[in-house]
Amino acid sequence: QAQLVESGGGLVQAGGSLRLSCAASGRTFSSYAMGWFRQAPGKEREFVAAIRGSDGSITYYADSVKGRFTISRDNAKNTVYLQMDSLKSEDTAVYYCAAQASPARSSRYFASYDYWGQGTQVTVSS
Repeated sequence: QAQLVESGGGLVQAGGSLRLSCAASGRTFSSYAMGWFRQAPGKEREFVAAIRGSDGSITYYADSVKGRFTISRDNAKNTVYLQMDSLKSEDTAVYYCAAQASPARSSRYFASYDYWGQGTQVTVSS
């Protein structure tokens, strides 16, 4: 059974960095688009970043994280990463990893994804 497991969340001061990992198992996700979403208390789940193509050559970012976050993938490890730099208090949220089987769907919408991880908490103190 396909499974995604996030790790790397935690508490960090504003301006600091964290790297989230999403380890996939149960199938090979190299051909899947992979995305990161986040959900803050009382808010809807929002798109953060996505990566398409087995070589990771196509990436998308939300405007709020562009220039600060970097998504990447290591197909040999079946793992996707989200490097988060210059963190702000408004980045505080539960971060979710997701896998999208069909390239025809937009990678910016959570409804496009077929598999989800359980989430990892990121808290940025100001």
